[in-house]
Amino acid sequence: MSWNEPGGGKKDPWSGRGDQKGPPEIDEVIRSLQEKLGNLFGGGKSSGEGGLPSGPSGKSWMILLAVGFALWLGSGLYIVQEGNEGVETRFGQYTRTTSAGWRWHLPAPIANVDIVNVKQQRYIEVGYRTGGADQSSGSVPKEALMLTQDENIVDVRLAVQYQVKDARAFIFNILNPVLTLKQVTESAERGVVGNSDMDFVLTEGRSVVVAQIKKEIQDVMDSYNSGIQITSVNLQDAQPPEQVQSSFEDAIKAREDKQRLINEAEAYANDVVPKARGAAARTLEEAQGYREQIVAKAEGETARFGKLLFEYTKAPDVTRKRLYIESMQSVLSSLDKVVVDVKGGNNIMYLPLDKMVPHHQSASSANAADNKADTHQQMTTQAVPEDHQSSLSRVSSRGRDGREPRGRQ
Repeated sequence: MSWNEPGGGKKDPWSGRGDQKGPPEIDEVIRSLQEKLGNLFGGGKSSGEGGLPSGPSGKSWMILLAVGFALWLGSGLYIVQEGNEGVETRFGQYTRTTSAGWRWHLPAPIANVDIVNVKQQRYIEVGYRTGGADQSSGSVPKEALMLTQDENIVDVRLAVQYQVKDARAFIFNILNPVLTLKQVTESAERGVVGNSDMDFVLTEGRSVVVAQIKKEIQDVMDSYNSGIQITSVNLQDAQPPEQVQSSFEDAIKAREDKQRLINEAEAYANDVVPKARGAAARTLEEAQGYREQIVAKAEGETARFGKLLFEYTKAPDVTRKRLYIESMQSVLSSLDKVVVDVKGGNNIMYLPLDKMVPHHQSASSANAADNKADTHQQMTTQAVPEDHQSSLSRVSSRGRDGREPRGRQ
């Protein structure tokens, strides 16, 4: 029996179905959609199968196209927030940079805009990671370990902060600005550390190293016209590798002890040296004063001797006798007892001055002066003859027992 004969059920041998209902054909779906749209905008039946609606339906399609075109043009509106800049491109070519506010460009796919934050402080980490959703925290030895000039290894960790100073250059001149900046930072860091000693990097040279690294990074990024401005380079940490950390700490402690001893020695020197200098200056001043005193005394004695010599040349005998008397007076005035040995005599003259002085003190001042003059005259007459042949042979003090000296045999 044929599939389309009566009683065959109109079964399709290819599809396996006959008049039974199944999924609608594509043409039927399109036709149904056109009819619904025509009814929506008040149109009538189609002029022909598969044709566009006629009459009012054509106007509806024009309105629909106009609304769609308006919406497409409106998609070119955009807002640039404060601190951002918009970089517009048309068919991929740069056209202009826009500032904050409402802006418009030709809609996609003709034109496009990229918003860049030029005020944001961005940063990269070299030698370490602080952690995040897609990375672990801690040191990154591949980036951190580097060789110094004195062939030591140090672990250096940097944080570089930067801003976008030219949005156009930041987008178009470098394919991946962040990756480029990181690689330039590593290169500059290894160059500066490689030209420095380990102690310099770890101690007093930290600020110098950071300044040099920042300068080299900025110079290289400017040569690339990257549109990036380096704001700061922070040395987060600089230390020897963990394997030699204990030995390095011992060396640091020894250096600190050395510096402490030096400071103590300098403090002691600052205390002792000024005192020694003061004592030396005082001794020099005393010596200078003593010298001036001796010189002045010698000069005075010289002048006195010159005057005496002048007088002596005029009257030798008188001058000699006067000098002798003055000398004896100077010596005998400080003694209590005087013993005079007269030449040619068997007895020794004893003058008890200690008893004679109270006697003279009880007399009147005039008699005391006369008696003193007579006593000195008698002493001079008895002890010193005119020809000066007598001599003073012995001058002594009497003992506590008050005995007089015995005569010479």
